[in-house]
Amino acid sequence: MTGAARIEVDHLTRTYGTTLAVDDVSFHVGAGEVVGFLGPNGAGKSTLMKVLCTWLPPTSGTIRVAGHDVRREPLEVRRVLGYLPEHNALYEGMRVDRFLRFMGRMRGLSGKLLDERLDWVVQAAGLAPVLAKRVDQCSKGYRQRVGLGAALIHDPPVIVLDEPTHGLDALQVVAFREFVRELAPGRAILFSSHVLGEVLTISERVLVINAGRLLADRAVSGLHEQARSEARAVEDVVLDIVRSGGGFATGPQTRDAPDAPDAPDAPGSPEALGATESATEPSS
Repeated sequence: MTGAARIEVDHLTRTYGTTLAVDDVSFHVGAGEVVGFLGPNGAGKSTLMKVLCTWLPPTSGTIRVAGHDVRREPLEVRRVLGYLPEHNALYEGMRVDRFLRFMGRMRGLSGKLLDERLDWVVQAAGLAPVLAKRVDQCSKGYRQRVGLGAALIHDPPVIVLDEPTHGLDALQVVAFREFVRELAPGRAILFSSHVLGEVLTISERVLVINAGRLLADRAVSGLHEQARSEARAVEDVVLDIVRSGGGFATGPQTRDAPDAPDAPDAPGSPEALGATESATEPSS
């Protein structure tokens, strides 16, 4: 781990009634690390990320983000976190520039600092061509970039990206890889994907999950070294790890388990993590 732990997941379990979505998972992500979260569809990646980002409460276990417990301190977690969910929630009728400015205000930014951060995300996410368009007039790729800009506008030390290249074309994916590398110094970045090559290219460490269980926490360099020593492709090494956890179509497991506890009372909404009471309502 490169720096002090920014994401600490310890013995996390999450159930939906009797369905076991995340099963006793533990890992840490340090400052300066880019960690890829890899698994087939239905493996539990998105559920774990939703718990990490306070969208869902844990059934058992603990998660701390920059030292803040997700159950006891959800607002503090949201203030230090930038989250791009798999299904990007945007205000469809707002212009892109107004939406980003609104999200900045929701994050407590104002005046010169808000202007500076808005300029930064517009340049970093390549949003200049669509600033004057409504969100619903943007292509799928640009909508994804708008969501990324909203997640980063407050310069968070912890960044969680769920399937961030979904909807991007090949050139945009390459640009995204470089963008993540530029973001990495001083930040903890966790991103999920079911695209093996993408994870191996972008990340330094790989977490492999299947059927809710963490099967491996490996350095990418170690996976390549193992592949060379066995005269195999690195993709085959990773596929063997996934198969060891039940293959590709296992999905969430079922067991007798109590329903998850209610989420802690806290103001704000999933669409605007860390919203401040002074923020104004959106307008088109």
